[in-house]
Amino acid sequence: MADPDDNKFLFLENDFRNSGVAQADWAAKKMVWVPSEREGFEQASVKEEKGNEVLVELSNGQKVKMNKDDIQKMNPPKFSKVEDMAALTFLNEASVLHNLRERYFSSLIYTYSGLFCVVVNPYKMLPIYSEKIIEMYKGKKRHEVPPHIYSITDNAYRNMLQDREDQSILCTGESGAGKTENTKKVIQYLAVAASSHKGKKDVNPQQQQAGSLAYGELEKQLLQANPILEAFGNAKTIKNDNSSRFGKFIKLNFDVTGYIVGANIDTYLLEKSRCIRQANTERAFHIFYYMVAGAKDKLKEELLLEDFSNYRFLLAGHVEIPGQEDDEMFVETLEAMEIMGFTEEERIGMLKVVSTVLQLGNIKFEKERNNEQATMPDNTAAQKVCHLQGINVTDFTRAILTPRIKVGREVVQKAQTKQQADFAVEALAKAMYERLFRWILARVNKTLDKSKRQSSSFLGILDIAGFEIFEDNSFEQLCINYTNERLQQLFNHTMFVLEQEEYKREGIEWNFIDFGLDLQPCIELIERPNNPPGILALLDEECWFPKATDVSFVDKLLNTHTGHVKFSKPKQHKDKLMFSVLHYAGKVDYNAANWLTKNMDPLNDNVTALLNNSSSTFIQDLWKDGQSSMMSSSWRFHRRSRVMGIKCGVKVSRVLSSVSVDRVVGLETMTKMSESSAPTSTKSKKGMFRTVGQLYKESLGKLMTTLHNTQPNFVRCIIPNHEKRAGKMDSNLVLEQLRCNGVLEGIRICRQGFPNRIVFQEFRQRYEILAANAIPKGFMDGKQACCLMVKHLDLDTNLYRIGQSKMFFRTGVLAQLEEERDLKLTVIIIAFQAQARGFLARKAFSKRQQQLSAMKVIQRNCACYLKLKNWQWWRLFTKVKPLLQVTRQEEEMGQKEEELKAAKEVAAKSEAELKDISQKHTQLLEERLQLETKLQAETDLYMEAEEMRVRLEAKKQELEEVLHEMEARLEEEEDRSNTLQQERKDMEQQLQLMEAHIVEEEDARQKLQLEKVAVEGKVKKLEEDVLLMEDQNNKLLKERKLMEERMADLSSNLAEEEEKSKNLTKLKNKHESMISDLEVRMKKEEKGRQDMEKAKRKVEAELADLQEQHADLLAQLAELRAQLAAKEEELQATQAQLDEESNQRVAAVKRVRELEVLLSELQEDLEAERAARGKVEGARRDLGEELNALRTELEDSLDTTAAQQELRAKREQEVAMLKKAIEEEGRGHEAQVQDMRQKYSQAVEELTEQLEQGKRVRANLEKAKQTLEKESADLSADLRSLASAKQDVEHKKKKVEGQLNDLHSRFNESERQRTELGERVSKMNVELDSVMSVLNEAEGKNIKLSKDVSSLTSQLQDAQELLSEETRQKLNLSGRLRQMEDDRNSLMEQLEEETEAKRAVERQVSSLNMQLSDYKKKLDETVGTVELLEEGKKRLQRELEAANNEYEEKASAYDKLEKSRSRMQQELEDVLMDLDSQRQLVSNLEKKQKKFDQMLAEERAVSSKFAEERDRAEAEAREKETRVLALARALDENQDALEEAEKTMKALRVEMEDLISSKDDVGKSVHDLEKAKRSLEAIVEEMRTQMEELEDELQVAEDAKLRLEVNSQALKAQHERELHARDEMGEEKRKQLLKQVRELESELEEEKKQRGQASGSKKKLEGELKDMEDHLEATSRGRDEAVKQLRKIQAQVKELQRELEDSRAAQKEVLVSARESERRSKAMEAELLQLHEMLAAAERARKQAETERDELSEELASNSSGKSLLSDEKRRLDAKISQLEEELEEEQANVESLNERLRKSQQLVDQLGAELAAERSSSQSREGSRQQLERQNRDLKAKLQEIEGQGRSKLKSSIAALEVKLREVEEQLEIESRERQANGKNLRQKEKKLKDLTAQMEDERKQAQQYKDQAEKGNIRVKQLKHQLEEAEEEAQRMAAARRKLQRELEEASEANDTLNREMASLRSKLRRGGGEVAFSSPSPRSSGGGGSIRSFGLGGSVSRRSAIKENSVELLEEEPRSPSPPLEPRGEVDTYYPDE
Repeated sequence: MADPDDNKFLFLENDFRNSGVAQADWAAKKMVWVPSEREGFEQASVKEEKGNEVLVELSNGQKVKMNKDDIQKMNPPKFSKVEDMAALTFLNEASVLHNLRERYFSSLIYTYSGLFCVVVNPYKMLPIYSEKIIEMYKGKKRHEVPPHIYSITDNAYRNMLQDREDQSILCTGESGAGKTENTKKVIQYLAVAASSHKGKKDVNPQQQQAGSLAYGELEKQLLQANPILEAFGNAKTIKNDNSSRFGKFIKLNFDVTGYIVGANIDTYLLEKSRCIRQANTERAFHIFYYMVAGAKDKLKEELLLEDFSNYRFLLAGHVEIPGQEDDEMFVETLEAMEIMGFTEEERIGMLKVVSTVLQLGNIKFEKERNNEQATMPDNTAAQKVCHLQGINVTDFTRAILTPRIKVGREVVQKAQTKQQADFAVEALAKAMYERLFRWILARVNKTLDKSKRQSSSFLGILDIAGFEIFEDNSFEQLCINYTNERLQQLFNHTMFVLEQEEYKREGIEWNFIDFGLDLQPCIELIERPNNPPGILALLDEECWFPKATDVSFVDKLLNTHTGHVKFSKPKQHKDKLMFSVLHYAGKVDYNAANWLTKNMDPLNDNVTALLNNSSSTFIQDLWKDGQSSMMSSSWRFHRRSRVMGIKCGVKVSRVLSSVSVDRVVGLETMTKMSESSAPTSTKSKKGMFRTVGQLYKESLGKLMTTLHNTQPNFVRCIIPNHEKRAGKMDSNLVLEQLRCNGVLEGIRICRQGFPNRIVFQEFRQRYEILAANAIPKGFMDGKQACCLMVKHLDLDTNLYRIGQSKMFFRTGVLAQLEEERDLKLTVIIIAFQAQARGFLARKAFSKRQQQLSAMKVIQRNCACYLKLKNWQWWRLFTKVKPLLQVTRQEEEMGQKEEELKAAKEVAAKSEAELKDISQKHTQLLEERLQLETKLQAETDLYMEAEEMRVRLEAKKQELEEVLHEMEARLEEEEDRSNTLQQERKDMEQQLQLMEAHIVEEEDARQKLQLEKVAVEGKVKKLEEDVLLMEDQNNKLLKERKLMEERMADLSSNLAEEEEKSKNLTKLKNKHESMISDLEVRMKKEEKGRQDMEKAKRKVEAELADLQEQHADLLAQLAELRAQLAAKEEELQATQAQLDEESNQRVAAVKRVRELEVLLSELQEDLEAERAARGKVEGARRDLGEELNALRTELEDSLDTTAAQQELRAKREQEVAMLKKAIEEEGRGHEAQVQDMRQKYSQAVEELTEQLEQGKRVRANLEKAKQTLEKESADLSADLRSLASAKQDVEHKKKKVEGQLNDLHSRFNESERQRTELGERVSKMNVELDSVMSVLNEAEGKNIKLSKDVSSLTSQLQDAQELLSEETRQKLNLSGRLRQMEDDRNSLMEQLEEETEAKRAVERQVSSLNMQLSDYKKKLDETVGTVELLEEGKKRLQRELEAANNEYEEKASAYDKLEKSRSRMQQELEDVLMDLDSQRQLVSNLEKKQKKFDQMLAEERAVSSKFAEERDRAEAEAREKETRVLALARALDENQDALEEAEKTMKALRVEMEDLISSKDDVGKSVHDLEKAKRSLEAIVEEMRTQMEELEDELQVAEDAKLRLEVNSQALKAQHERELHARDEMGEEKRKQLLKQVRELESELEEEKKQRGQASGSKKKLEGELKDMEDHLEATSRGRDEAVKQLRKIQAQVKELQRELEDSRAAQKEVLVSARESERRSKAMEAELLQLHEMLAAAERARKQAETERDELSEELASNSSGKSLLSDEKRRLDAKISQLEEELEEEQANVESLNERLRKSQQLVDQLGAELAAERSSSQSREGSRQQLERQNRDLKAKLQEIEGQGRSKLKSSIAALEVKLREVEEQLEIESRERQANGKNLRQKEKKLKDLTAQMEDERKQAQQYKDQAEKGNIRVKQLKHQLEEAEEEAQRMAAARRKLQRELEEASEANDTLNREMASLRSKLRRGGGEVAFSSPSPRSSGGGGSIRSFGLGGSVSRRSAIKENSVELLEEEPRSPSPPLEPRGEVDTYYPDE
């Protein structure tokens, strides 16, 4: 299987397309494809349909009306990136293009389209061709693996083996599309999959001749054949660096077992002309460059090689290919020749031929002076040619210059001209190279041919160019397109043969249509031999006639095929050599120039005879077919003479003198030719004269015969763009290739059938929901079920067919079913949601009813208690009742005996558990030993890492010293660039002046806007007039149409006349510019007039008609002018005002748009009429003037046309001026946008100021925190004194009261000191007092908590699991933090880019303002003409709309960018907050764990503290209730604040509407107001969402409070049990068990600590190593970049040293600011460290106070015997403690707020670090470089030394050039400074008005910010409360776990107690004595009599507190039954609590 990282380049990810959201979005919007010029097709949604027109909305929001035929349907999202496009339900061009584009952008370059495999060139290397990928595709079917060329190859290979049928793979496409590469991949795959692995190494030379392999296995030779063919047949073109300039068909032969036994290669259409001429950026064949660059000393001398520039055929010299070295490729080519078995002699011979071709280009001919005969003055090149070819120089020169020609029986010599000699040499070079290429091909085939093993079948690979349509298409394009026509016909035939087989298999009725016949007319047009003959036959026929030319060939072609449907003459081309052929891919215009020459391929017989007799055997083999050249000349020309009817003799020689004496290759072997045109004459016989067309037709026929006998596989290669860029796709280019490659043709054929197929099971599973009741229950066959479903769906029978195993559908049917399925699912889901919501509502209502009944019980119990509380008899009853149990003593004894039995059973169980514990103890000891060994190993590794770190630190210090030296140099160099900073300041001053000028312009704009209001009234009147004018204009439109028709006739008649008058128009333009030189110009024009007079006579008749029509037009125009006169007056009055109003259109866009809708049609009509009228009037006026001035020069008609053209030129100039003015207006709008951005930056600065204020507030809070810490320390001291004073309750009562008084006084002092927090504390105290009375009376409910003790046993394990999970989360969060930091860096880079773009826009604004002032002057000059103003106004309005739309789009895009940036920053802040909270939580957990262990040890030592824990649990319950009440109150306050905010928002909306209207009056921007309104509404929505989050968090807090209550009750019950069990335990046994348990726990804790430390240290080391590696890579990159920058800076600074000395001052300021920022960052870091330390100190103080509070509460609870006497004091003390705890909580809230401020300060520090990244990049990256930094430092030192040396050497040479540049720059700066001074004034004026606007917007933002701050405070408070509740929960869980351990110990101790009966007796006496005092806490059943009401009250109290809890409390009740029952389960009325819950 492939690597998972590589799978993304093959397999489709399950992304958005499978989501219900995408499906619903597609169904709701009715998505379609509409044509687009840029993207080909653009997606849109249908909004409205009216007949044949459809209103669609584009993705940018624009709505367009289109014809139904122009749109194409879009496929559902489930078909996105589908692997086989034939499965698309809508088969159209847009869907195919979209699918290819989506897959290409996902790096999926292979896609099936039916039988096609479409490949898009990725222009990058993809890891999808490795051996793992090959193994993955072996033996797999096509649908089992993703699309790939390997899948096509493997299926063809498997089909060949299984069916014994030959296979072929056809690769076509443009140059650069990847045909050759895919062909290589096919061969590579087959070489691996079909390799025999039977190489023979010991082979002698005789075996080599026999055809066996001598240099390696066949597979290796097969792979090495390709480099040889590429070297001789490939070249660099504009599109492709390695373009195959020939087509090839590679046939691989296989034996019966499937192994490769041989191969054969056939080629087609070698572009041999490339060896003599190429384009500028292209190359000839690679071998020329390989040989010249790679041939060394001896070989170079032998081949007579020279430099590239010395060869004429290599036009551009040595054109290099990026990433390729020609000398290395030459060596590889020679190695490939060795492997292929080429001998040394053959290789030298091949290279000599190549060198000969280059030398032929250096032969130069010159003409003789007296005649045209050519001579060769320098025969050096000829001598080299003859030396290389082994022929005589004299004979070669004679054969070229005066070749011998045999005419009849005579042999004559003909002198050649220079052109003929050059042509002969070029033809010889081409023929020589072509013969060499054919010889190489034959030699390769000979090597690859294996004769020993019999081949049973073959697999062919066709690599040929695809369909070509160029601007100039010649004979080669006809051949290639003819080939593609035949291949497409093969595809069409193959495709529907397979379709027919599929339909037959499935039993579907289908009439077979052979779509291959569609292409037959075009193929016959090209290849038909006769009746009538085709193009190739006519071309061959013309080649026989000596006087035939290309023109005669085209004429004959036109005469023969004029009526053919696929043939036509192009109308736009007037060239006589052009004709058109309609191919399947489109219409192609062919240029027949030089077709006869290309078809005959002429060559000099004399030279071929010389080469055939060469002394080199290799050359003789190349030219062995030219032996009978001289012998066949008589036959050739005799045959020509007989055809033309010319006798032999002198006439023949004359004919030969006019015709080129070159011959046609193979013509000498002609023996006979039939004169008739019978079909038998077309058969090519051996020895017949063969043209290129015939040879190509025969080879193509053989190829097609071969392909027809194979099973073809089609691969279509697509080039995505011409820039060779990865990830870019030119849609129009791809569509054109799809058309040319036949993919769209295949889709057209698919539409005729049933392309969408789906198996029965899938169809039933997906669409059964549409026919739910149609299929009966039980088993049913899939086909029957589908039949029933289709009947139920009422589908048309023509839309589907039912086969044997699948359903067949036409295009679009599945999409319709998908829509119906979505609607059905929507209905079902809505019903399901309704049922679920109803169930939840009913459940909530029933729970409310239960809570209501519980509240009634509580009220009734409270009323009873209040009545009986102060009744003396009741008190007496409650005290006496426990003493009356003597009568029931026996009963009680029986119960005690039963309890004793139960205790014995428990003891037995505890003994068994003790044994288990001892066994576990031994196991733990063993594990500890193992862990100790592991720990030792980890510590050793840690020590090694520490040593490594120390060494790296030393290296780092050395590098830092070097870095300091470099920084010192850099600072010295930067001092010299201060003058640039001074110039920048000057520029800023100029900008300020421009801003003042802008302020003045803004004042003028406001005045104009006031005038606009008055104009609007007039505009309304104009609107009424416009309605009347529309009726008149409708009439004028009809008349104009008639006029346009007449004008069209006139224009067609005047077309020729206008062409003749072009010369006169040029002269007329000269007249206007040179009036003074009129006489000279008239002489020149008289010559032109004489020519025109000749042409005038021809057109006089036409001119008379034109003049009559012109008179009619003038009459009609006069009528139009009379009708439009009144309207023109009104428009002239309003135009000046409208022009002024156009400058303020931004502020009044909405109103102007409404006006434009009404005026648009009228103004367009007026524009057209006025344009026509203006032309006619101008023509008439100019005619009169020109007739008076130039009457002697031009005739009347010519003057008219000239005047019209002059008027047209003037109009165009005016239009250009108006366009420039409009562009400047748009630039002004952009300037306003820039001003708004400046406002935004000012707002950001204000926010930073607010942040600094927050820092000051933080400092104040820190001071308050220190005072509170002192107070908490005092309180803790007091609590310790109270704890020491409570040993003896009776003696220490007075001391406790004194301490409580001290606490009261100190607490009052703390309340006075914290006035801000005192109000909330006082409110909570009032509520606390009211609740405390209820809690004190509800102590009886503690009995039921014994049931929940067992549930606490699992909580410690949960806490441990929580701890481990939190550690894992910590690691995950650290990884996320790194990712977020990377994202933050990228965002900062984007922000910097945006700021740079912003600066560039500011610079553009300054230049545009200057242009604006210039154009305004020009506009003032053009105001005079009313017609120009009207036209300008209309165009301005239209373009203003476009500009406004663009502005809105840009503004929205900018807003989106800002929002995304802010959102990313917020996410980063949230992640950092979460990380800090998680770290703090983990540290708190660790500290609490340690504290818990200490407390547990203390509790085991002192058994008297067991009872105190009960009171602690009660205090915790009170704390949680007070917190819940505080949360409820905070929620109420937040809700009130939200209501107030909503009220204020409503008021703000009213104010905003008022502001909008008022700002319209004063000229404020409506767009700005709408943006402010949207921002305020967004803030309100955020506040609402925050309030909802607050409510949710409060609900969670209440749920947590309920769980805490349950836990506290369980703790209380456990305390009661422990009190009873304490008296029963034996002291000695207990101490022993305690010691054992302590030892075990201490050992476990040590092991855990050691393990945690070891794992933590290991992870830290791994993290540090990874960080070091990352930092090291970053430092290396940064160092390289720094070195490069340093080079540039040194060179530039040294060159500018003389001229830029004044810049040092500014540079010093920059350095000072940088140092200040560094100091600030360091100070911020120090503050961060201090804040972290203060935070830790506050946390320690808080925890210490909590421990002291717990100890105090425990000591108070230990005195339970005197509880009745101290209950009042205890309540007060608990209240004070709770108050102190609330204060501590507030302190925690302050600490968390400080954390948030710390985080914000950390962000500021990060921002400062980003700003100083350039200066501190090296120092920051320095910390992570520890391993490779030393080696890189050495390299950098060496490089720096080299760089400094190079810089010094280059310094002197570059100073002079830079001085010249500096002078030019200074001149430009002076010019710009003058311009900026003028612009600065405008900018300052506009800035004042902008400040006024910003002041108003700031007031509104401050109000919104206040609301936002209030919401944030509430949110922070709720989060604080939530964290406190979670911590309390964790503490309760730990305490419960400790109690569970103690319970087990006590039970084990009770087993060994022999005196249990005596202690039980003492327990009874103690219970009798203490019964009256603990009536509410005793668990004995004696209180079941009269205390029933009280216990029911206690239960009701719990219900009352839970009545406010929401439905989440159900989870707790579900968890309670799982806990095991406690050993002592209380009885009585307590059980009635659970139904109430």
